Amino acid sequence: MSNPYRFCPTCATALAPIEQLEDGGLKVRLRCPGCHWTHWNNPTPVLAAVIECADQGGQVLLARNAAWSGRMFALITGFMEAGETPEEGISREVAEETALEVLSLDLIGVYDFQRMNQIIIAYHAVARGEVRLSPELAEYKLFAPADLVCWPAGTGYALAEWLRRRGIEPRFMDLPRRT
Repeated sequence: MSNPYRFCPTCATALAPIEQLEDGGLKVRLRCPGCHWTHWNNPTPVLAAVIECADQGGQVLLARNAAWSGRMFALITGFMEAGETPEEGISREVAEETALEVLSLDLIGVYDFQRMNQIIIAYHAVARGEVRLSPELAEYKLFAPADLVCWPAGTGYALAEWLRRRGIEPRFMDLPRRT
């Protein structure tokens, strides 16, 4: 993911890669040579849910983002809001994007997604209600857990872990290589 900062947000001086001693030793970061502001570029926490639909016999909901080309379906994801816990955040995201009510949550795990500079916090959400998608989602599909095919990135690893915990050996799709 490219860096959005080229200039200091405090004094507008051009940022430069400057090596500086930090707790862990010397570290090069984008820093302001004028006021010494530092762009830390820390990963962003992203929440994800493997949604098991209680009203649909335990089928899993995957959705396609309206901004995506192709027919890729994935987990419901979203960003935490200030002042909420990860559990509150993923419950809100599920409600906002699908209109489903989350009945229970269990942490699946935390996953590194360096390509997007994100940390994914993934949950298993048991939910109920009638699916009504937000405008950011184009469509959804329901899958029996044994029919799910995982993707070898980010949330796909969370889905694979959820399947393993249910005694299902995950299958992974082949994705085109990025050049």
